[in-house]
Amino acid sequence: MKIIDTDVHPRWRSQDELAGYIPEPWRTRFIERRFSIPHNGYPNPTSSFRHDAVPPGGGQPGSDPDFVVADLIERYGMDYAVLIGDSAQLNISALANADAAAAMATGYNDWLIDRWLSRDPRFLGSVYIATQDPQLAAAEIDRVAVHDQFVQVALGSGARMPYGQRFYHPILAAAERNGLAIAIHPLNEGSLIFGAPTPAGYPSYYFEYHALAVSALQTHLVSMVVEGVFEKFPGLKLVIVEGGVGWLPPLLWRMDKDWKSLRVEAPWINRPPSEIVRDHVRITTQPLDEPGNPDHLRQLCSMFPADEILMFSSDYPHWDFDDPTRIFTGFPEASRERIYYKNARDLYGL
Repeated sequence: MKIIDTDVHPRWRSQDELAGYIPEPWRTRFIERRFSIPHNGYPNPTSSFRHDAVPPGGGQPGSDPDFVVADLIERYGMDYAVLIGDSAQLNISALANADAAAAMATGYNDWLIDRWLSRDPRFLGSVYIATQDPQLAAAEIDRVAVHDQFVQVALGSGARMPYGQRFYHPILAAAERNGLAIAIHPLNEGSLIFGAPTPAGYPSYYFEYHALAVSALQTHLVSMVVEGVFEKFPGLKLVIVEGGVGWLPPLLWRMDKDWKSLRVEAPWINRPPSEIVRDHVRITTQPLDEPGNPDHLRQLCSMFPADEILMFSSDYPHWDFDDPTRIFTGFPEASRERIYYKNARDLYGL
């Protein structure tokens, strides 16, 4: 079966590798550690990475493009791997200094082009931006979108306000005019200017933090639907990355119910929100909800248009990696083909 992996995490060997791509004067300040990439304060107590994904020459898992090709793309016969940074890159939007954050985004994008996209045409890129200044972010999208291996703009689910609000519309407009999707990835909530990582405040443990990450993704999705983003930007597509899928059907039911009685508040929504999501939103599968009874997963996927919305993702090289040969077993071949390949092919115009 043809496969497009929609969530693969490239890493640098060290932050010094990134420094050479950051424009001055921020490069020197970064090297001298006058500012750095913030952390959310919730490290995985064991490891965020698979120990067997360490490159043969050493370094962090996911830091050697050639080994990722061999260990992931070639091993599973993948057609493409969509690269999306993790919390280290997403957290640049948590910096208080908007100019420093924008410089970091420029450096990351140039590093990705030079170290990864140029190494193999099967790597597809995600544009990184600093959301503190939407005009600077839009300019960065326009700058790098000419590189045809970029397929989306990456945002973290940690934010100062939901992404449907007008503050972010210059970013959404730039993505639409460049034919790029918007991808939202969790697990940078709670960093610096973002505030608490949950609606109820700060949990004590990574266990809680990880289990609750989907709440921020839901917030952004509902915001973008209710604020009329997809009416204002009809060509825009949204990708929800690394949040699983089990939460989606009840959220769609609740949104449709509320739309029937509260549509006076958002008259621009002229059809059920579930239809808007079906047409504009895609969900990557990892971490896939896998109940003990496989029939329950098939029942779950029958409760929403899974064949149209889901896209396979492995989350390589993270600890909760999903092996493409071991999930969605027992699903019809046509469904597997759409989830593993066709939905991503159509979304990204491959």
